[in-house]
Amino acid sequence: MTESVLVLAPHPDDEVVGFSALIGRARETGTRIAILWLTDGIPAAELLWPWQRGRRTLRVATRTAEAHAAAKLLGAEAIGPLPIPTRRLKDDFAIARQAVADALLRLRPASMWVPAYEGGHQDHDVASFLAAGFRHQVSVFEAPLYNFAGSRINSQRFIDSESGTIVTLTQEEQGRKRQQLAAYGSERGNLDYVRCDHEALRPQAAYDYSMPPHPGRTFYQRFQWVPFRHPRIDFTTPAEVCDVLKGLDAIGSGGMEIACPGERQKCGLP
Repeated sequence: MTESVLVLAPHPDDEVVGFSALIGRARETGTRIAILWLTDGIPAAELLWPWQRGRRTLRVATRTAEAHAAAKLLGAEAIGPLPIPTRRLKDDFAIARQAVADALLRLRPASMWVPAYEGGHQDHDVASFLAAGFRHQVSVFEAPLYNFAGSRINSQRFIDSESGTIVTLTQEEQGRKRQQLAAYGSERGNLDYVRCDHEALRPQAAYDYSMPPHPGRTFYQRFQWVPFRHPRIDFTTPAEVCDVLKGLDAIGSGGMEIACPGERQKCGLP
């Protein structure tokens, strides 16, 4: 039976940022890869400029087409994206949890890969919490994408140390990763922090999700000094995210194979 891996990508492009070479090397061993995008990658309409709101559906369609093109380059099965706006994963947590449960039931993967809890984006941190709830069902591994620990931008580097398996990309792998990143034409200019020389993977750490991932500002807080609500700036604080995760944990957010037909239909799942 062919071994499989389920990659949880909070947004379309995260699968390339964190897992490009890792996916390529897994596929070389015959492993089947499936990517589940947990959000559509576009802010909710009310967060956009008024003149952008009517084009949100088109922007989602563009980002989805890019995601499927990237998945084809990666040689991976595409699942989604789920109909959840970026920065709203914590609000639509039940939908994402059900989609993960369904994917695990169908694919029976040997492991699940997810971004680390590092404050790069609030959706990344919620995805880490989501994956942790399924650790009783599947082995969970994590990769660093980007963070602002130590008040500097760090790419593909765990906050605590260069722990885990460090993968040094060959010139060919670096070229493939750049090609995959280029598939996300709508994100051109937003991915220039991504390093293409190495990636890392390790078993998911045991995090205290009631606490921010590191002291000081997180990556997504860097521009919160702007005195007006800009669509590209996330004004959420890590404390607010932690409060939501504590609430989810209190009501039991583990990876139960819940059966909610209404939520399944909303996800566009059978």
